[in-house]
Amino acid sequence: MINRTQFSWACYDWANSAFATTVLVGLFPVLFNSYYAVGVDPGMSTFYLGAFGNSASALVVMLLAPTLGVIADRRGWKKRFLAIFTLLGVGATAALFFVGEGNWGLAIALFSLAAVGFFGGLGFYDALLVQVANRDQRDRVSALGYSLGYLGGGILFLLNVAMVLKPQVFGITDQATAVKWAFVSVAVWWLLFALPLFRNVPEPPATAAGQAMGWQELLITLKRILGLKPVLMFLLAYWLYIDAVGTVAQMAVDFGMKLGFASDSLIKAILIVQFVSFPAALAFGWIGQRFGARRGIYLALAVYTALTASAWLMQTETHFYLLAAVVGLVQGGVQSLSRSYFSQLIPQESAGQFFGFYNMLGKFAAVLGPLVVGVTAALTGEPRLALFMLIFFFIAGAFLLSRVQEPASLRTGVAAA
Repeated sequence: MINRTQFSWACYDWANSAFATTVLVGLFPVLFNSYYAVGVDPGMSTFYLGAFGNSASALVVMLLAPTLGVIADRRGWKKRFLAIFTLLGVGATAALFFVGEGNWGLAIALFSLAAVGFFGGLGFYDALLVQVANRDQRDRVSALGYSLGYLGGGILFLLNVAMVLKPQVFGITDQATAVKWAFVSVAVWWLLFALPLFRNVPEPPATAAGQAMGWQELLITLKRILGLKPVLMFLLAYWLYIDAVGTVAQMAVDFGMKLGFASDSLIKAILIVQFVSFPAALAFGWIGQRFGARRGIYLALAVYTALTASAWLMQTETHFYLLAAVVGLVQGGVQSLSRSYFSQLIPQESAGQFFGFYNMLGKFAAVLGPLVVGVTAALTGEPRLALFMLIFFFIAGAFLLSRVQEPASLRTGVAAA
């Protein structure tokens, strides 16, 4: 059974996923091009959003995550750092309401800060999984978090889409203002539903308070990872397959647009992914607990492989909806089981720093897949072939995962003492 502490931890997924769906993926790119960057050349606005918005925030998180993870373990500051990043994300998201038309520089700055708050807090949140759940509970608890995240993010995104499509029903004058109010709703949602974690989840104790920290300690952690073959092999496998998983999610809308599908169809596809992922992630939690997390990940990667192969045959919007439904079946599962599986491979007292590297690798993984898809599409002019290329990422990731030597407790199904 899920206890109060575990449910409170999982509520943070419900809280911050609203930012991912409404702001990161759904509405900010639309409002940026049509309102914040009005009058700016479309090519330049795309560059500003990609380089100064997404890439800059990713780089900041990649540089900060491992070092702050070391400090969090040493001082017992996981919740403290999570609170700081949460307040940064909430404040910057709410502040977007006050950015005027044409002020693209301020909009990008606030968006980047909000993204740093979102992604920067994930390592500390993930590391707390070790604190709230025993080894034999983590598959189920991690899956609960992802399932609540997809459900909560989907519910608020559905409300926000309704606000944008029918602003007058909500007493709002125009669509741009409706999007701004959607950002405010995300900020309130994020802050409100983060509170159970900060109230009910205990802070892990410090491991070595008072000792020196910094780049030297970071290098020591990196050497530990290089010396722990199961951890290193898993991270290499994770880098490959999560790159492809992220690329499918990031490029799906562009893929649909290239095939000539209507914009409202793309929104429907996003909602399908959200609401299918809710029960599917819970099911993968059961699969992980019953058959092992690694077998659950294999299953998800097999489905992804078949999915990308079938994309070659896609012709209609109905096919696109089916693609979205299948993604929803396995996306939350591969994410949740990867998190719980990694938590069982690492030294428990160093969860903060190891999850710092885990999340840094997750951000770095957002580079290769989209690049391969983009180059393939540019050279061939065929978006279906571009998506097909991701099959090699899934197969290579599964192979490397098979080379991970599991601890005896995972092989036998018995929780470690």
